[in-house]
Amino acid sequence: MLILHGYWLSLAAYRVRAALKLKGIAFEERMHDLSAGHHQLPAFRALNPAGAVPALEGGTPEPLTQSLEILEWLEETYPATPLLPPDAAGKARVRAMFLLAAADTHPLAVPRVQKRLAEQFGADAAAGREWAAHWYREGLKAYEGLLHDGATRCHNETLSLADLALASHLVGAERFGVDLAAFPRVAAVESSLFKLPGIESSHPRHQEGA
Repeated sequence: MLILHGYWLSLAAYRVRAALKLKGIAFEERMHDLSAGHHQLPAFRALNPAGAVPALEGGTPEPLTQSLEILEWLEETYPATPLLPPDAAGKARVRAMFLLAAADTHPLAVPRVQKRLAEQFGADAAAGREWAAHWYREGLKAYEGLLHDGATRCHNETLSLADLALASHLVGAERFGVDLAAFPRVAAVESSLFKLPGIESSHPRHQEGA
């Protein structure tokens, strides 16, 4: 049995949770309260020295500790219901769209960055929210430019890792009050994505601790 270590608010854990459900893979999720510092406990640091979620145990000799690493491993280990296109160009495009959220935006808005902004630069809660909202808007601008008119998926109307990343990006954007009015292509994909049970049931708002 695979064990997913997560936190209800974690967007990276959301991406992995959704992939597991979409692929129909049995797993157990164990929640860690990052807001209470549980990721700093020695037992958790032994699991993931980076002190972050997600982490996936049970399929490899050592835990997998990055969302893209986990998703790529799932693709290779459980090829049914593929989340990467078959062609090299398609794979490259999907990975690029995945990294827009996972590498370019999400790391700038996580709680540890918000905390550092407050401690080092005196940013209050409002400033921290606007900081995060700015980067989510920048990411949405990029997605808007990459999506095609009338699209309901990020790539070739086939569900992919790019859609999981965009779904997580949209959850973050909503959290920080970003209006989608300026991003009609993104909004069109959003309205389709969140109708999928695997993506909707994996949403942070439905998780233990929410």
